[in-house]
Amino acid sequence: MFKLGLRAAFGRSRFVRPVIREMEDKDFMQNFMYHIPTKVHFGRGEIGKLAEEIKTWGTRVLLVYGGGSIKRIGLYDRVVGILNENDIPFMELGGVDPNPRITSVEEGVKLCREHKLDVLLPVGGGSVIDCAKLIAAGTLSGSDDMWGIVTGKAAIGKVLPVITVLTLAATGSEMDTSAIITNLETQEKTGPSNPGMRPKVSIMDPEYTFTVSRKQTAAGTADIMSHALEVYFNNNKGAFLQSRFAEAVLKTCVAYGRRACENPEDYEARANLMWAGSWAINGLLTKGSPVGWSVHAMEHELSAYYDVVHGEGLAVLIPHWLRHMLREDNVWKYVEYGVNVWGIEESLPDMEIAERAIEATGKYFRDMGLPETLRDVGVDDSRFEVMAKRAGAGLGKAFVVMGEGDVLEIYLRAF
Repeated sequence: MFKLGLRAAFGRSRFVRPVIREMEDKDFMQNFMYHIPTKVHFGRGEIGKLAEEIKTWGTRVLLVYGGGSIKRIGLYDRVVGILNENDIPFMELGGVDPNPRITSVEEGVKLCREHKLDVLLPVGGGSVIDCAKLIAAGTLSGSDDMWGIVTGKAAIGKVLPVITVLTLAATGSEMDTSAIITNLETQEKTGPSNPGMRPKVSIMDPEYTFTVSRKQTAAGTADIMSHALEVYFNNNKGAFLQSRFAEAVLKTCVAYGRRACENPEDYEARANLMWAGSWAINGLLTKGSPVGWSVHAMEHELSAYYDVVHGEGLAVLIPHWLRHMLREDNVWKYVEYGVNVWGIEESLPDMEIAERAIEATGKYFRDMGLPETLRDVGVDDSRFEVMAKRAGAGLGKAFVVMGEGDVLEIYLRAF
């Protein structure tokens, strides 16, 4: 049984020994620093730890949330009750949009400064958490230019503590250092990364995701998979363990994404997706290898111009991105992916395994009900060239180095 377990996890030796034998100097695991100070309370009823955690970090709270789903499921009343019962003063910032707006950040900073609030409490998914992170950074920045903080023109210094209550498995913002914000005026979607923005505490109860719609569950699963895939497809054969970690995240999504869509109150599925979402992007998978975020760069342009649901845009782009990068000299990575994640027969020719893996990825997204084309998400082709120019400017570290022309071809194929 032990031998079978190893095969299921890593594939057979055909895909281990050649990779190790063929390594060059550049393939050794790179130096890195890894530190995740986020304390996680995971599981049913862990919201009960909220008051003591807030009091560890501050005294006056800004409660941040989205369009009202936390009120429908009773979570808003539970959080407000905890704050009132423990004499914790708070203000509210509701109505944070998906693809959170810079205007919400500005409003939150104003509240924190005027009322001397010292803890951010986002209750929701990645959009709400990202908005709270930028508020936490902006409040103490000494700057009134919040978009300048987003773009890096204004420095991030001290950051107010952020404590999250997660309601959607997707972005991993509950354990990472980044925050992505949209500016509708300039049609930009971007954001900084700063260690100070990593949440101090995250409360993760899978039951709070039971009422997440099938559409958002599927989109969230695609987002998690994209986080893993974009770091998994790298050119360093020496970072063996990171690749196996990434495969574990991907296999978890494959095992539980569709299951959560079909049975929303499946605790096992919701719990595994929630935990996978955190580990896909908290820094673990990126260590020791060069990483070039490419699909996310392309999708951010879709969201900036068309306000596309992030995970849906990713699901449309990923299969075309995978196929665009495929080469004879990098097919080894597709073979690892096809055999170890999708269980494709290893005796097949390498290129056939690669094509089957790409098709399996697209089919899985379709089976969850995700869109297949950019037309399906309301995108037209009128802005492809400007979008490709912006997205292609930062893809020099991608698995296959890409530029504006490559991005444009992917958009056209996905259209």
